[in-house]
Amino acid sequence: MVTTAEQMRTYDGPAILSYGFRPFFLFGAVWAALAVAIWLPMLAGSLELPTVFAPVDWHVHELLYGYLPAIVAGFLLTAIPNWTGRLPVTGTPLLGLLLIWAAGRLAVAMSARLGVAWAAAIDLIFLAALAAVVAREIIAGRNLRNLKVLLLVGLLLAGNVVFHVESALTLRTGYGTRTGIAAAVLLISLIGGRIVPSFTRNWLVRERPGPLPRPFNRFDLATLVAAVAALALWVALPEHEPTAAAALVAGLLHALRLARWRGYRTAAEPLVLVLHVGYAFVPLGFFLVAAAHAFPAHLTASGAVHGWTAGAVGLMTLAVMTRATLGHTGRPLTATAPTQLIYAAAVVAALARIISAVGLGREPLLHLSATAWVLAFVGFAVVYGPLLTSPRRQAAQA
Repeated sequence: MVTTAEQMRTYDGPAILSYGFRPFFLFGAVWAALAVAIWLPMLAGSLELPTVFAPVDWHVHELLYGYLPAIVAGFLLTAIPNWTGRLPVTGTPLLGLLLIWAAGRLAVAMSARLGVAWAAAIDLIFLAALAAVVAREIIAGRNLRNLKVLLLVGLLLAGNVVFHVESALTLRTGYGTRTGIAAAVLLISLIGGRIVPSFTRNWLVRERPGPLPRPFNRFDLATLVAAVAALALWVALPEHEPTAAAALVAGLLHALRLARWRGYRTAAEPLVLVLHVGYAFVPLGFFLVAAAHAFPAHLTASGAVHGWTAGAVGLMTLAVMTRATLGHTGRPLTATAPTQLIYAAAVVAALARIISAVGLGREPLLHLSATAWVLAFVGFAVVYGPLLTSPRRQAAQA
């Protein structure tokens, strides 16, 4: 049997198509920056795309169902070979997936000319294709314990379907948006629950012996169950009191879960610390949902969810993208000054967007958030683009 490492050594195509993280992290980051840079002039009325979506809806869709699936694809196509021992998707098949994703972005942007049904069909193909690839690899590799990841990819696909249906029927229920956000939070809770304590433990054992992250146990399982329950209520009944109560409980459990991972001991290495900071936006998002119910005059429900979107999704994806790129291209696992600036910009983007939701300097903070977000993802493309498009170094850090 040919190992993954042997497959990578014998691959002789373009470096960017040698592993899933390379094209999807790079083009996903570029799109994250473009989608926000385009959105502000759209919102101001100085730019118009031939899309059936209103500016805010287009912005939501392209970050939630455009950017996020690209990063999920990059992560899963890189992680699954390690889970299963099977060969990675490379070359032409990987390029095909990338082009399907890009076609979805173009179809949504041109949906007023292309037609609602055609645009939706083209956009939905990518997540369906990704789910099929993930299912094939997990089942063929007999790695059935990771089928839960497939369920969350399926939930993301279902949310996108609902989003398109709502748009076509001009419904303003928000089920499509909330379903996608719920899928994102659960993906971060599940995958973050593996990588954050694992990478923290590895670094602490090597650099700072002492208390280590708690291993996964019943407390973590209870936390995930609470998150599922709270998010299900939020998707179905976002403004009801039981939803706020469930969100408060889930937030408290996630905060305790994060504290058990000993993030306070990782301040010396931002590459590790950023994982904890990014995950902290998960409980914060739950708290903001509860606060929006308790103080509706001071915090809007739509603004509250930016704790999850601008915060957890934005920072956690950048944290994973930077670390995975460094590790899989043979670079030292440490955050350089440019990488730390990327993280700082992402934190500013998230905090400015959350604070703007309470009505304090809304317009300036909204523009600050958008600018910082664009700088973070342009920064990633500039700093990590050369690594993603060049061959792996032979001598990697253990």
